[in-house]
Amino acid sequence: MKVDYQKIISKVYTDIIAKENFGKVPNYIPELACIHENKFGINFTDLKHNSFGIGDFEEKFSIQSISKVFALSYVYEKLGEKLWSRVDVEPSGNAFNSLVQLEADHGIPRNPFINAGALVICDILLEICNDPKQELLQFIRDLTADHQIFFNEIVAASEMQNSFRNAAMCNYMKSFGNIKNKPDAVIELYCHLCAIEMTCKQLSRSFLYLANEGKIPSKNDQILSFSKAKRINAILLTCGFYDESGEFSFLVGLPGKSGVGGGIVAIYPQHYCITVWSPKLNEKGNSYRGMKFLEEFTTQTGENIF
Repeated sequence: MKVDYQKIISKVYTDIIAKENFGKVPNYIPELACIHENKFGINFTDLKHNSFGIGDFEEKFSIQSISKVFALSYVYEKLGEKLWSRVDVEPSGNAFNSLVQLEADHGIPRNPFINAGALVICDILLEICNDPKQELLQFIRDLTADHQIFFNEIVAASEMQNSFRNAAMCNYMKSFGNIKNKPDAVIELYCHLCAIEMTCKQLSRSFLYLANEGKIPSKNDQILSFSKAKRINAILLTCGFYDESGEFSFLVGLPGKSGVGGGIVAIYPQHYCITVWSPKLNEKGNSYRGMKFLEEFTTQTGENIF
């Protein structure tokens, strides 16, 4: 039976927005604390070029840790399997900025989506790129066929001024030899990646390569091998929501990634990508409304990878 996605999205959106919006907007990055807490947008894009949005789906927001997926894809395609000697692929079970876990693992981050893992990916970008910020930004623009994607320099500066824990992790990993470049350069790149601004509509289109076996659907360009796309989806399923990843798999059943800007991207391989944005976060640092919406969405569609 054909699923009426537009009808389901509209109904779930209406149901969710009528209920109390729990959680809080993060205040440890001052620029994020300025966002109106009741913003709420959803965009659905499938491999047949159907797209539907509702709410604030065309408003740009800071994608934060969602950018880690782009950085990982870019580095993984260039480095191949030797990447995994510097960062693991296991769920963390701890906070995304845990120093204790990094010490226990002797400077090897548990996975690419916790902060320590993303810092290692940024260190590799500095090694393999002449201009890592612009090369990665161009990579994202190519995925969306949209050149109106930029860094928010104000957010990046705000992140830099509050990067004490990231600096501690970066220096600690350097003591183990797992950071090759100057920690300040690594952190500056990391903060810029987190400060990329996109809309739900842009994000849902940009992640279609992971729903399409590593190919950009609009151009059929293979930018990531099928095997690598499969493995990134696997890490998204097990690690994309930090220590709430098991809960997301249990309730939603799709690979996905969250960011403290309130965005969530979820992928149904060989079918579609759906993006939700709502700035108030739950106690685990994931969008409260985003989690609720996606749980109800997959319940009503009856679709998940299981």
